[in-house]
Amino acid sequence: MVREVFFNDKFTNGIIGPNVKMLGPVKNGGHIIFVTTPGCWGPMITPTLRGGHEVNIPVAVEGAKAGGAIAIHIESIKIRSRATSSGTDKWVDGAYNGDPYVAKKCPGCGEKWPESKLEGIGLEAIKCVKCGTPSSPFRMVHGYTMIFDDARCIGITVGKEAAEKIAEEGYAWMDIPRNSAQFPVVVAAKADLVGLATRTRPFLGQLGTTPSIDIPDSHNAGDFGYFLVGAPHEYAITEEQYKTCLTDGHLDVDSVREGAVLIAPVKVDGGGVYAGDAHAMQGDGEVAGHTTDISAEVRVRVEVLKELELEGPLLFPPVEDLPPLAIPLTQEEWKKAEKLSEFYGIELEPWAPVQVIGTAPNINQAAEVGFNRAAKLFDMSFDEVRNRVTVAGAVEIGRLPGVVQVTLPVHLKKLVELGFLNIVIKIYHLPY
Repeated sequence: MVREVFFNDKFTNGIIGPNVKMLGPVKNGGHIIFVTTPGCWGPMITPTLRGGHEVNIPVAVEGAKAGGAIAIHIESIKIRSRATSSGTDKWVDGAYNGDPYVAKKCPGCGEKWPESKLEGIGLEAIKCVKCGTPSSPFRMVHGYTMIFDDARCIGITVGKEAAEKIAEEGYAWMDIPRNSAQFPVVVAAKADLVGLATRTRPFLGQLGTTPSIDIPDSHNAGDFGYFLVGAPHEYAITEEQYKTCLTDGHLDVDSVREGAVLIAPVKVDGGGVYAGDAHAMQGDGEVAGHTTDISAEVRVRVEVLKELELEGPLLFPPVEDLPPLAIPLTQEEWKKAEKLSEFYGIELEPWAPVQVIGTAPNINQAAEVGFNRAAKLFDMSFDEVRNRVTVAGAVEIGRLPGVVQVTLPVHLKKLVELGFLNIVIKIYHLPY
């Protein structure tokens, strides 16, 4: 039965793809409410999970067919966790086969994806049920534990005593959903950074559609996905599959937040919209490799765009997240431009900003992917895209090593043709 609103608090074992049965369907134009479980560290330290995240089971959307697209309108993201922990990582020798995010094994008995239990606090307290060896493939090098105020507006990093108390009741502090399989990362009890206060700005590190091959959820992007090419484990892919099957749902772009609209490519019938890896805040680049993982409640509206074929996602972020030059001109600025154009006999171009996501093994390649995707979609030359980005846009780093946002001004006529006019009118205050 097609539902107007679909509630989703169920999670994958770290794998997404056509062989993961979708939930739903939800009505075209309907809503999905996701209860997400923390991404990154929790799944990383949990040996049974086969991806670096634990995302919601994808939801089919009525009428979505391979070759089209789905507009995902992010209406709200609410932080559920009261605390979290994060930091830089190192890998544990012998605890994985080629990729510690994917092919975990017990360094003691060699069991693949071993069932494990928690005995005490600290990441060494995660132990293989079969042999008792510490089984987490990751350790935290420099880390912190952060608590949030009741309104979930401010986060503060705490000292060792508080971190250890939080670690003892980690599931409650992080509000780990009932269907989640992960260990709460606050069991690490890290307190290397104390007394740092910052504001929250929640967003989704994972939001998108199902890839056309079964892969680890954390590797559904051009940078992490490249690690799967010729990998020595069960989830290895070919170069051709890498180029054609991914949907770049693992973005870690901090503008994928309340008020934004993400346009995602559909590569399997039904689309399979999924979410996860919510964070309380993040600086551009996620340079520590990880940030403040949280459980969240997310409400999105989905809209099928049948005639739009994309190579990767597009993003319409809230206006305050746009690069300065990409913010549409004010009425006063537009009037000045009109006066100047009349004097020189120039017809002004009405435009609105679009962000094209580029992903690749490194930042330079990701930018080129973004330029090429923009050129193809908007019928521009590669060099015209570069000029537009330079004059009235930007290239911003979503995540190191290889996710970027390429922002450029696009003629309204083209946006009408692609079906984006209502989106840009709703989000941006255009002067025309």
